[in-house]
Amino acid sequence: MPITKTIETLFQKYIPSPFVIAILLTLLTMILALLFTDNPSESSHPITILNFWEEGIWDTNLLVFAYQMMLILVLGHVLVLSKPMAWLISKITIYARDTVSAVVLVSVTTMLVAFFNWGLGLIFGAIMARKIGEAAVQKGFKINYPLVGAAGYVGLMIWHGGMSGSAPLKVAEEAHLTTMMQGILPPDQLATIPEIITSQQTIFSWWNLLLFGILLIVIPFTFYMLARNGKTTQLPDFKTTKETPEDQEKNDKLDSSKLLTIGFGFIVIVTFFSRYYGESLSPNMLNFLMLGLGIILHGNFKNFLKAVEEAIGGASGILIQFPLYFGIMGIMKSTGMVTMISDAFIAVATETTLPIFTFFSAGLVNVFVPSGGGQWAIQGPIVIESALSLGVPLPKAIMALAYGDQITNMLQPFWALPLLGITKLKAKEILPYTLILMLVGSAIYILGLLLV
Repeated sequence: MPITKTIETLFQKYIPSPFVIAILLTLLTMILALLFTDNPSESSHPITILNFWEEGIWDTNLLVFAYQMMLILVLGHVLVLSKPMAWLISKITIYARDTVSAVVLVSVTTMLVAFFNWGLGLIFGAIMARKIGEAAVQKGFKINYPLVGAAGYVGLMIWHGGMSGSAPLKVAEEAHLTTMMQGILPPDQLATIPEIITSQQTIFSWWNLLLFGILLIVIPFTFYMLARNGKTTQLPDFKTTKETPEDQEKNDKLDSSKLLTIGFGFIVIVTFFSRYYGESLSPNMLNFLMLGLGIILHGNFKNFLKAVEEAIGGASGILIQFPLYFGIMGIMKSTGMVTMISDAFIAVATETTLPIFTFFSAGLVNVFVPSGGGQWAIQGPIVIESALSLGVPLPKAIMALAYGDQITNMLQPFWALPLLGITKLKAKEILPYTLILMLVGSAIYILGLLLV
């Protein structure tokens, strides 16, 4: 495909590392805030913007959210590194013998896992891509490895409509909507807002499951078409360090005790069911479940801690970049930039087009603020108020924001950092393909929002 080659060339030449992208977005946000927003403080406008930036970086609630997200990534990675999961992945990857079979296999399984949990899906897709790369080296067949890596990232374009989606999970919490809209809506209108919007109205609604089913067919087909050109690439060095006998001797008997490990893991699982049974999904719930399962599936604390040590490396980029995006969020929230972006779309919206404009505005904001939970906290009140004003069903408006937020993950490489670390790929190698997937997915989501 000529267009694919053109995009690849442009990305290879001009796209910097994800960290530099975060720096450039920070500077761009500062400039836009300086040019298009008013100064709410007595100090000079540039100083005010810098203060908003610093406050955003150290926002306590966002730092808690960052820790939750890092645990999702680390514990999801730990779970995938366990022997039972490694056995399952090895059984799946034997069906990959070339690029075509590899990308279809990786994209389908990754999307299914990511629908359950975005962190687990991201790590699962990364491990799948890496295992296929290792198999290609061992068995001597050639593949387009960046395309396989892109297939392992595709779960991030469906996650917010799945079981770990931030917005649908938050609105399923008791009184979340009324608390969020307190002081924004008049009392009489506030009284009309439901206490909760259940996951059956959002995640498990027939129309959301239908869209997911369509994507589960169309995205692998798109990968199939991209893989047919027969392009192959050189594979990276997959060598890893192994534990030496000296290291093994240092392991304490308690570290290797299966009884203690399984017993403690069982306590975690029992606590999980006693604490969370009947409740809506939440980041804490998912992390607690993955902690218990990870401990049990690894069999002893020695293996569990080794997996944790390996998994932490995949979250290093997020650790240092999350505060930068929180700073961007602080500027956009405190200067009113998010409101300006949303209002610009909503000003020309009708009952029919509001979900579409919400989709586009959420996609644009996600480029600057790649955090579903953080974006919902900022943009959610605007979406809810607009939906009430124009008579748009709240579940549809909420999912329109979720769809827009997730689709531009294919353009914003922030969440690809763990995958890049595991697969040893570079962002500019997978982005030409994920950009095409973003366009295909956008068409499906837009048509879905118009027709539902």
